[in-house]
Amino acid sequence: DASSRFSKALPIVQTGPALLDRPGEEQAETAPSVVASIEACVEDVRKGLATGVVTNPINKAALYRTGFSHPGHTEFLGALARKYWPELPCEPVMMIAGPELMVVPVTIHIPLKDVPETLTEDLIVKIAEITAHDLQKRFGYPNPRLAICGLNPHAGEHGTMGTEDMDVIVPAVTRLRAEGILASGPHSADTLFHPPARKDYDCVLGMYHDQVLIPAKTIGFDESVNVTLGLPFVRTSPDHGTAYGLAGTGTARVDSFAAALRMANALANPERL
Repeated sequence: DASSRFSKALPIVQTGPALLDRPGEEQAETAPSVVASIEACVEDVRKGLATGVVTNPINKAALYRTGFSHPGHTEFLGALARKYWPELPCEPVMMIAGPELMVVPVTIHIPLKDVPETLTEDLIVKIAEITAHDLQKRFGYPNPRLAICGLNPHAGEHGTMGTEDMDVIVPAVTRLRAEGILASGPHSADTLFHPPARKDYDCVLGMYHDQVLIPAKTIGFDESVNVTLGLPFVRTSPDHGTAYGLAGTGTARVDSFAAALRMANALANPERL
């Protein structure tokens, strides 16, 4: 009975056969237990036994070798949400949230060379709408301010360094403003993350993964949390990977995982934010 234990400890529930503990080694035989644990968490939320999900880092390469077909955790959770809550909208969006900076990448785990053709006005608008909605409903921002990054250096500098900023991002920002969302941009990313600039927005939308995750993790690596927006349930996780190089050494830090637990608790109980 996990609910009776949470006040004192994190209960452990076995989701598969016992396996040999080999710290720091990639083990494909653990994949079924990993998948089963994620499914069990979402099932607990569906049954009302839990108010949110906090996931640990997973080794996607090991999962892929056993037939796992999703790009990552977030996409898998989105598929489970659509399965269990088909009547609710579900568009998972990744946010890295820290005490000093919150960021959302519009495109996530794709090669950098594919970003320009993947970016569309509709995609930027959709991601921004979901971000604004959850900042209001879950984080308590009455009128969230979104800073939209440009794609090219200096946001294209009026088309002299690429036209995507003018052709795709500017129309998206215009649409968002017409909807009443406080969006600004496109901004040059290299001047967007120092302390004075951070006072002018609540969240940054970047056009690709590293554009916003590098500053977010640099500013608050141990305090930041991966939050999935756009799901019908709360989901958080640490902002880092499996860190196999630290496994078994006794030197791994729990800070981001503890922050993910606190964040999930707060989001599931908004009065605690």
